[in-house]
Amino acid sequence: MRDEERIQQVKDRYRALSPLMDERARRQWAAAEAKTYGRGGRVYVSQAVGISQTTISKGLKELQERRRHPNRPLSPRLRRKGAGRKRREKSDPGLMDALERLVAPATRGDPMSPLRWTCKSTYQLAEELTRQGHPVKPRTVARLLKDAGYSLQGNRKAKEGNQHPDRNAQFEYINASSLRFMREGQPVISVDTKKKELVGDFKNGGREWRPKGEPEEVRVHDFLDTRLGKAIPFGVYDVTKNEGWVSVGIDHDTARFASEAIWRWWRKMGRKHYGKRAEKILVMADGGGSNGSRSRLWKASLQGLANRLGIPVHVCHFPPGTSKWNKIEHRMFCHITENWRGRPLVSHEVVVNLIANTTTKTGLRIEAGLDANKYPTGIKVSNEEFESLNLRGKRFHSDWNYCLLPDP
Repeated sequence: MRDEERIQQVKDRYRALSPLMDERARRQWAAAEAKTYGRGGRVYVSQAVGISQTTISKGLKELQERRRHPNRPLSPRLRRKGAGRKRREKSDPGLMDALERLVAPATRGDPMSPLRWTCKSTYQLAEELTRQGHPVKPRTVARLLKDAGYSLQGNRKAKEGNQHPDRNAQFEYINASSLRFMREGQPVISVDTKKKELVGDFKNGGREWRPKGEPEEVRVHDFLDTRLGKAIPFGVYDVTKNEGWVSVGIDHDTARFASEAIWRWWRKMGRKHYGKRAEKILVMADGGGSNGSRSRLWKASLQGLANRLGIPVHVCHFPPGTSKWNKIEHRMFCHITENWRGRPLVSHEVVVNLIANTTTKTGLRIEAGLDANKYPTGIKVSNEEFESLNLRGKRFHSDWNYCLLPDP
């Protein structure tokens, strides 16, 4: 039975019996309930009915005394309803306001609060409240925060910054172009560079099953191993076939490296599927990086690709700040990361094999290969070279949507 169901059952029983019980009977009933659950019973009952674990412990002691001395008469002393020590927020009416000023200084209180720039733990909050004349314990602070609707939370990525006014229109253009190409049986690919990875016995996030007490040992510090270098995976995802190719580079992530990865995908996978039926190809890419919309070298490299393919290469870039919508991210790269979680990437061969053995229940298939070529950075494309490209901009946002035609 799940914890939620067990707690709900205790709540139901307490709701039915509570009007018939006095203070002593209530704590002893809670103690008896806690005993039936064994280890952790006090926690279950405390969460269910709101009786503190200290009170339940007192009830357990009373039950033990009754078993040892069954004939001893019960004490006639019972507190009247509402008696006992008042809660701290009742005896100190200003406590809650002072606490809220500390936990939300930027919105409702003094921005110069002593805790404005510190980690606001319950211990620090209790210490500061006590200094301000509201003596309180950390556990009470935790209870007050919970009662007020606060909880421990991390940051959440939600702000995307300023949106381009044509953002949605570009998404609609990309979608319409993709559907048109797929209806015509033409290849549609999504491309991007995955995060660079250090090669060697370095820690890799995640966990995998191993014999107990025998974790794989890795280096303490993540300093680049100059002998092994790094791995630069550039992916090409075929949207129609749910297949992908990853070129694992060892030098630099440049536009020429990106165009070479597309060419390798065509030779290894694309040509087999499309062959002579391919009259054009659509490439969906991010707006920045080695395949950025403003990169002259990217366009020049695509010109070379179009010449080798012998067909026009159409390109659609995602608007700025929207790379997470690129299909390769959530249809291929995320599964690669899941497949090699917890495994040190000790060599380039290991990286290639882990990528190539990534599969999903939906039929994703990936091939991979090592690209040991050198791709120097800092290459410039002159105005004359750029003007000689067989580049055709589309009517809508020619900076994001364009086509490279093969040279005659």
